[in-house]
Amino acid sequence: MALGRPKQDLNRADRILDAAADLLVRLGYRKVTIEDIAQQVGIGKGTVYLHWRTKQQLFEALILREAIIYVDRLVDGLRGDPAMVLPHRLMAASFLIIHDRPVLREMFTGDAKQLQAVLADSAIRGHDLFATARFFDLLTRHGLLRDDVPNLAYALTAVHSGFHLLDNLDPAAALDVRARADSLAHIIMTAFEPAERPSPQVLTAAASEIMAVLEDVIPPYREWIYGHQRTSEPT
Repeated sequence: MALGRPKQDLNRADRILDAAADLLVRLGYRKVTIEDIAQQVGIGKGTVYLHWRTKQQLFEALILREAIIYVDRLVDGLRGDPAMVLPHRLMAASFLIIHDRPVLREMFTGDAKQLQAVLADSAIRGHDLFATARFFDLLTRHGLLRDDVPNLAYALTAVHSGFHLLDNLDPAAALDVRARADSLAHIIMTAFEPAERPSPQVLTAAASEIMAVLEDVIPPYREWIYGHQRTSEPT
């Protein structure tokens, strides 16, 4: 368990993940090796395996650590201003966080297929990365999203992802990141939110529930990253 590990082991785990993040962004998932990561940290390859017994487990831990940072930033924003729970503001905030985190940005614009495959057989996949399904259900239940949009979660996710991908498809169309976030917010507000604005009481209640949903993902993610039990030695 994570609580039983010496502090220096946790610090070493983060140094390994920092190196993996840097190499991922520079080289891409396919080209990064455990040897590369160990060399950048200044440790032996076998020491990396003390934390994660495969490259896939290591990068899963990296993605989950990024998810914790993503969730923490959203929760901080909601705690400071419950009106940020309005979908157009929440999605714009999400866009800005992802843009600011190279590993998360890579998931949308770089090695998307390879990184998504890392999580495909994850032991924690059932916990719903980023709590997406519960997130959309909660916003709809509080009346913050229209209930007449077909395949609502798919449509919202497609719009959000498209804003990340467009610059790769057409670099000439690029705007600064704040302008892109503002455009995304406008589309979400006009296409997916009811015309009637919710009361402050509704916003406060919805923000409180959203924070609880988001914070619920953190403990199992952290336990997997730092306390995952290995069942076999690397080959």
